[in-house]
Amino acid sequence: MAGVNDVREEGSTADTASDTSGTSDTAAVRVADLGKRYDSDRQTVQALSGVDFAVDEGEFVCIVGPSGCGKTTLFRTIAGLESPTSGEVRLSGERVDGPGTDRGMVFQEYGLFPWRTVAENVAFGLEQQGLGGEERRARVREMLDLVGLTEFADAYPKELSGGMKQRVGIARALAVDPDILLMDEPFGSVDAQTRDMLHGELLDIWGATGKTVLFVTHDVEEAVTLADRVVVMAANPGQVREVVSVDLDRPRERTDAAFAEHVERIRALIGE
Repeated sequence: MAGVNDVREEGSTADTASDTSGTSDTAAVRVADLGKRYDSDRQTVQALSGVDFAVDEGEFVCIVGPSGCGKTTLFRTIAGLESPTSGEVRLSGERVDGPGTDRGMVFQEYGLFPWRTVAENVAFGLEQQGLGGEERRARVREMLDLVGLTEFADAYPKELSGGMKQRVGIARALAVDPDILLMDEPFGSVDAQTRDMLHGELLDIWGATGKTVLFVTHDVEEAVTLADRVVVMAANPGQVREVVSVDLDRPRERTDAAFAEHVERIRALIGE
């Protein structure tokens, strides 16, 4: 498996810390003046307002912010699971109007089928695409090798640790070869030691596949560990406060002064 430093020499693809978008005409993800409002008989809630940023192809971008800033609503809108009230999301220039196989999704809840083996779980999306038997099995083997679970192909989810279950989820998301990997607090339910291990494995997978990754987290240190850039959200309503470039070489050490400076800056923007 290729290490991330074999693919990424620098920690950031952006030149300025406050830049809110990549090259918008060619962006893998373009969120343009996005608004989301929830109306009910009792009240109206403006979850998102004027959210605007872009993610370049092959970039790793994290989204952080205080509770109630709309991180998950934004994620679900990019995934096509929610419709915006105003503005739009475009993926490689195409407007999002629902879910699609161009996006692979990984959630905090593992979402594995308990009656299926690891290999069968990874194969699920390929089956939905109608991929033939031998080609499907070869793709599953490739994905299990990528996430280091080849020896557990015939195991069931109940036999796996939390970290292993999440690796199955990542393999399943990548199996259909999406353009973008969307991850909503995927490591929130594992212990700190396992989370640190998964960070390294995810960066290796990212380096090996070159996928565009959009990663939602409430953990600022996790964001600085992983991201090229961090989209910092403000609340009431949810909007982009600033986009911070993480111009640190990988692998990143949390004990480094420069790492701590990035963490403190982002925390100050959030208001922690």
